[in-house]
Amino acid sequence: MTRIAIFNQKGGVGKTTTALNLAAAMSRRQLTPLMIDMDPQAHLTQIYNASQDIGNHHLFSFYKESLPLNQLILPWEGLGKIIPSHKELIKVDSVFGKGPSILNRLKYGLDALDSLSPNLNSVMDCCPYLGVLSLNAIFAADLIIIPIASDFLSLKGAKKVDQTLRALEPVLKRRLPRRYLITRYDRRRSMTFSVEKEAFECFGEDLCKTVISENVTIAESPQYHQDIFSFSMNSTGAQDYRALLDELLKDGSIQQS
Repeated sequence: MTRIAIFNQKGGVGKTTTALNLAAAMSRRQLTPLMIDMDPQAHLTQIYNASQDIGNHHLFSFYKESLPLNQLILPWEGLGKIIPSHKELIKVDSVFGKGPSILNRLKYGLDALDSLSPNLNSVMDCCPYLGVLSLNAIFAADLIIIPIASDFLSLKGAKKVDQTLRALEPVLKRRLPRRYLITRYDRRRSMTFSVEKEAFECFGEDLCKTVISENVTIAESPQYHQDIFSFSMNSTGAQDYRALLDELLKDGSIQQS
C-alpha cells in the first residue's frame, strides 16, 4: 500500500495537522492508516494520548533495540493505528551515523511489515529538519507531501525540499513523487494569492489543486485529542481534507487497493 512522508524544512506549516487529518480521511474510506510519528517533538503522539504509558511501543525501539515495527503499533480508536514518537529519537543522527544501512532502515522495516499487514497505508510525520529520520522517511516513501503555509518563509522551505529531492534522485535512481499542499489558506490576505501563484510557478502540476483553509476547528481539535472529522465533521477543515484525499486518489498518488 501507499507510504506517505509529510515533510518541510520549516516548522509550523501544518505537517502534523496534515498527517493526522489525511489519515483520518483515509480511515473513513476504509484505507487503514498507520501513522508513524518521526518527530522527537512528538506532537502527533501527544494528540494520540499525552498521558498514556506507551512502554517501549515507540519508534526509538525500532532503531535502538531493532524491534520490528509490527511490535510497536498501538491502536488509535476510531482512526487507525500509530507508532508513537519518543524524545530519544533526537539521538538517532549522532548514534547511528548516516550510512546506507541506517538511511534504508525504515524502508526495510516497512517492507517486513507489509508482508504481515499488506493493507496498511503508512503516514509518516517527519521532523522539520533534514537528518537521518527525515531521510529514512523519504527513502521509504511512495509519495512525499510538502505542506506550505501561506507565507514566503514556508515557500522557501518547500523550495529547499525540492532541491533536496532532486539531489537524491540520482542516488535512488527514480524521481520521488511529491505533492505540494498549501495550508492556512486565508482568502482575506493578498499574500496568500501571491504565495499560491509563486508555488505554481515553481512546482507546476505537483502543486495540489486542493488548499487547506485557515480554520479555527483545525487548530482546536488537537486540544481534544481528535482529528478534524471527529471534532467537527461538517467544518471547512473536514471538507478540505476530504477533498485532498479525493484528489490524491483520483490522480493515483494514493492507491485504493
